[in-house]
Order: sequence, then structure tokens, then C-alpha cells
Amino acid sequence: MTVPQIKLNNGVQIPQLGMGVFKMQNEAEFYQAFQWALEIGYRHFDTAAFYGNEQWLGAAIKKAGIDRKELFITSKLWPTQFQEPEKAYQQSLDRLGMDYLDLYLIHWPAPGFESAWSGMEKLYHDHQVRAIGVSNFLEKHLSAIAGPDKVTPAVDQLEIHPYFQRSDLLQHLQQQGIAVEAWGPLGQARNGVFDEPVLKTIAQAHHKTVQQVILRWHLQRQTIIFPKSIHQERLQQNFEVFDFELTASEMQQIAQLDKQQPNGSNPADQDFLDHVGDRPLPY
Repeated sequence: MTVPQIKLNNGVQIPQLGMGVFKMQNEAEFYQAFQWALEIGYRHFDTAAFYGNEQWLGAAIKKAGIDRKELFITSKLWPTQFQEPEKAYQQSLDRLGMDYLDLYLIHWPAPGFESAWSGMEKLYHDHQVRAIGVSNFLEKHLSAIAGPDKVTPAVDQLEIHPYFQRSDLLQHLQQQGIAVEAWGPLGQARNGVFDEPVLKTIAQAHHKTVQQVILRWHLQRQTIIFPKSIHQERLQQNFEVFDFELTASEMQQIAQLDKQQPNGSNPADQDFLDHVGDRPLPY
């Protein structure tokens, strides 16, 4: 199965489905899950300096012997690194054992993100990274780094799931030519989302799981997703979302489930943003 690709605003192609590695903190489980993912067909992997497992991803890729050009690798700049984004980027590359990333993101719009973006732009203009973007940025944050001589982010990675759909922001970003990635695309299995009657009915109609229906919903909204799992069966199920399509009616039914209910931290909370950088990197 070939994963569909989305063309970013600079022409770089990104697989629409990948594997996330947030909170994967057991080294043996990490290597096993990565090997299963490769065998299934995953080629897009999303990590971050803050996750503390860049070095495992790099080692797993090296051990697998796969051609780097076959992969799409993303990492992220943590707020404690905002003063030296170029140094931070090189440190991520060193941990990954690579000489470039496909996508490098600012993890949170914490104080100082404007100057950090200038450093990211330098990396991009120097052809050290194929694309740059942001994570957890709202419209006001994007406006702060916009301008005629500025690089428009290729991607904004946001919390999005059926109970927190962010349709207005999604539409705004797509109109600006900024691709949207969804973290926590399955709602972190919270608030009974897997028992949602509407989703269960749709799943039964397609002989799929509720999780597969949610992932398919994301894909049809042109969102890029990278659900995380350490289980072979779940990794396989997450990949089997290209052989069916939700109807317009089913998409509308899911749209009506929106509760504007986030599970994660809120980038509209300035107090949170002021202190997110207090969390040190695990290195």
C-alpha cells in the first residue's frame, strides 16, 4: 500500500500517514515497534528533542539499513533552545545520526519564538533542512512571523480529533497554504471517544474499527497524521485506512461531534507558554 503524499508549500512531498514516537520511553519496545512499522510500510516518523528518543530513532534506522531518502523525518525545537536554533538543529542531527531533516518545527510559541523562527529560516535558506514549520501555533502567533520577506511555515502541527476539530483554524491554515498535522489524532483514547455511538455505527458500516474511522476522517480533511503505537496489530490497523472512504453524510455526522474539548495544553494560555520552557530537555 502506497501512502498518499501531500505537497507542502515549497514543493516538498510529505506522506500523509506516519508514526509518532511521543512517550515511547522503553528502548527495546521502540526498536521493535520501528521494525514492525517499516515492515508494514511506514516511512514517515515524527520525533522531537523533548521526547528524548531521537537517538533511538537514529539507531533503529541505521540498524534497519534503509536508504535515508526513503524516509521522512521530523523533529522539533524546544523553547530552551530558542536562542541557538542552529546549534539545536545540529544536536538533533547528531543524535539521529543524519545530515539533514525533512521537516523541523518550533515545538511551542513560547516567548522568543519570533527570533527562533529567524534562525529556522536561516537553516532553510542554507539548505540544511528541506522544510520548516511550527507546532501549536494559533493565528496570532503565525501573524507574528509573517511578512513579505519571511518564510511561510510549511506545516502547523496541532491537537485535532473528533472532540476538538478546530475547523475554523484548519480552514484558515489551508487557505494560507500551510499544511495541517494532527497530534493526538485519536483523542488519546479519552472522554469515551472510542465508544461514541456515531463513530461505532460508521465503523460497523465499513467493517472497520472506530480508530480507523477517525484516522480516515483526518485523511479526508487533508490532515497529516502519525498515530503512535508499540503494538504490531495496532500499527497494522492504523495503516489500513486507504481501502475505504467516508461518505459526505458520515463526514458531516462526525463534524457534529465537535465539543471544542482539548486534551493537551492550550497554546492560547499565555501563562502556560511563559513556563513551558521551564521544562528541561532530557539530554
